[in-house]
Amino acid sequence: MAVRIRLTRIGRHKRPFYRMVVADSEAPRDGKFIEILGTYDPLVEEAAVKINTERAVHWLNKGALPSDTVKSIFKKSQLFKLASEQKAS
Repeated sequence: MAVRIRLTRIGRHKRPFYRMVVADSEAPRDGKFIEILGTYDPLVEEAAVKINTERAVHWLNKGALPSDTVKSIFKKSQLFKLASEQKAS
């Protein structure tokens, strides 16, 4: 079972809003997930991102692979630096 960190859409028509979730790679986009890590709202002037960094780092250290979009969000929030620092210590 490969685990991915990806976005699932919960917004209404033409008003996207996403949850950042940990899910099995074979599960459907809006299907079953393991844990909610945060939210992402792309429509706000500066995209509003809320992430539970402690849990996100936990899943990254366990080997969960982020999707391309989540990877770019994590880079902007400098989450990969936190994960590498915790892994080193």
